[in-house]
Amino acid sequence: MSFNSALSGLRAASSDLSVVGNNVANASTVGFKSSRAEFADVYANSQIGSGSNAIGSGVVVSDVAQQFTQGSVNFTGNALDLAVNGNGFFIFDNVGEVGYSRSGALGQDKNGFIVNDLGHKLQGFTVNAAGDVSGSLSDIQIATANQAPQSSTAVVSQVNLDATEVSINEVAIPFNSSDQSTYHAATSLAVYDSLGNSHVLTEYFIKRGQNDWDMVVQIDGADIGAAGAVEKIDIAFNTDGSLQSPLLPVNLSNWAPGTGAITPSSFSVDFRGTTQFGSPFSVNDLSQDGFSTGRLVGLDVADGGSLFARYTNGQSTILAVIGLANFNNPQGLSQSGGTAWRETFDSGPAIVGTPGTSSLGVVQSGALEDSNVEISEELVRLIIAQRNYQANAKTIEAENAVTQAILNLR
Repeated sequence: MSFNSALSGLRAASSDLSVVGNNVANASTVGFKSSRAEFADVYANSQIGSGSNAIGSGVVVSDVAQQFTQGSVNFTGNALDLAVNGNGFFIFDNVGEVGYSRSGALGQDKNGFIVNDLGHKLQGFTVNAAGDVSGSLSDIQIATANQAPQSSTAVVSQVNLDATEVSINEVAIPFNSSDQSTYHAATSLAVYDSLGNSHVLTEYFIKRGQNDWDMVVQIDGADIGAAGAVEKIDIAFNTDGSLQSPLLPVNLSNWAPGTGAITPSSFSVDFRGTTQFGSPFSVNDLSQDGFSTGRLVGLDVADGGSLFARYTNGQSTILAVIGLANFNNPQGLSQSGGTAWRETFDSGPAIVGTPGTSSLGVVQSGALEDSNVEISEELVRLIIAQRNYQANAKTIEAENAVTQAILNLR
């Protein structure tokens, strides 16, 4: 019986050495999770049970438990290096087979799909035009085509007009954009036609009365009113300096950009937030919604898993939201190699969602999760496993000596 107990101890110690050796070998593997050999004693039982003084029959490896503790996050600066901070696994598709991994060392294949170093495709949720998650999980693919231009349709003009300015008589001193004495202030911004061509929109402000102003609009130095007439908007203020009118966006519909663009083009100007205070002219907000053609220059990933494409025109578009999966019993997952796991009956079904929701962690871009192996702890376990192996070998040696003594009896 001592031989059997010692042999089981040798097998258990050998398994422990293998587990520790595998942990040490993967100390630098991104997303790797260490394992721990767990043991249980063995007793010989009969139908009526064992006595209170029963001697055990050795040891058995009851489980090799994976340790899903968080590894340290190592910053790399690469936008497609991703780390999960908290619970959850990235979801990958390998020709129909779904795998789960904590390794986020990603890149793009020749077709624009986001893949890991094994070529497995990262899964995410599609989004609608408003950026809301819609649909089910699918492969994330980056479109490399240029972003189409968008014509300017809405201009926001929020300024402060100086209440101390002296009014200009329109009849006596008609407006002339080349003569600064015919207006009080001006500001400009770029607007875009339907082909993405840039044009300069200039706003000229002229005080006509105590609380009344005119704003004259020109694009590329030309009037845009009907038949080339001056486009003028009346602006009125309350006695406290707040805007009285117009309180709704003013539509300008006679701009003819030419160069093959849609003509005439229309856009609105929103003055809400414009004031008339006794302080110098200032621009608080001057923006528009158009842009030129853009070429893809990079990708960004937000904490919530939203994947954005950045273009040379300064625009960014959300392409997808990365999906994460969690399990009620992660230790029940089956290892499939390549720092990946498969769902099993013991793990339970995958609980899929977007980062930062439910029990799922957030995604950190430009970083990778290192292995959670602690080398110092593993080296101590290695020494203990080695001593256990030696001690069980000594047990066999002692039992052999006893057996030999019996055989030598005369």
